[in-house]
Amino acid sequence: MATTVRMRSQSCQWFHFRWQIWCHARSRVKFECRMQGARPLVEVVRLGLLSYQEALQVQRVYVKRHQAGPAHALLLCQHPPVYTTGIRQKAEPPSSLDRLRLLGAQVHNADRGGLITFHGPGQLVCYPILNLGSFKKSVRWYVSQLEETVISACRRFHVEASRSPHTGVWVGDNKICAIGIRCSRYVTSHGLALNCNTELSWFRHIVPCGLQGKGVTSLSAQLHRDVGVDDAVPHLLDAFADHFHCDLVENESRH
Repeated sequence: MATTVRMRSQSCQWFHFRWQIWCHARSRVKFECRMQGARPLVEVVRLGLLSYQEALQVQRVYVKRHQAGPAHALLLCQHPPVYTTGIRQKAEPPSSLDRLRLLGAQVHNADRGGLITFHGPGQLVCYPILNLGSFKKSVRWYVSQLEETVISACRRFHVEASRSPHTGVWVGDNKICAIGIRCSRYVTSHGLALNCNTELSWFRHIVPCGLQGKGVTSLSAQLHRDVGVDDAVPHLLDAFADHFHCDLVENESRH
């Protein structure tokens, strides 16, 4: 019991600390938005490695910020091994979910589009929390811009990626980036997961995104050298600013 109480106390302290950071950053971003003019200003928040459940809670906080006006953010993180299912996913048999848990991964249902996929270390996860009213009120346009952002980022590594009739970004028949979003009242959440030096064997235990006969790849697999998340972040951010015609500002209060 004492251990449980201590863990809850530490969790409360963690979220209270994060809440102070978010409040401070929100005030600074609002000020800088007024100074910047017409181009939307998007706050870059580097969350590091955190659980999928924690990431969901952080996203909800940032989504709620939009109730007081546009407060765009890009949440960057990595997750411990986790399999997630989307709203298009039929309920998996309990035995299948137990099998995935025995691999050492968590399993979560998510309120995003798409089917089952994997997140883990070595994967750059980006959750854009945007009000599309500041960009273009079109979910189709938004998903297309996410895909083009990743394609541009891959091109900077001399990896020729492309779109396909299936959502996401592909190198041939191998998916290098999964995309699954949620959009409510034109405020986005969830986002994309770019494989950098992800351990691809995790994907063998599922049919990624429900696509039979398709594979997965990563920047490292394509280049035959190690390409980590830190290597990919600057290229993704530059490409995002280009394709969304926005300015990015770092949340320095986190560092």
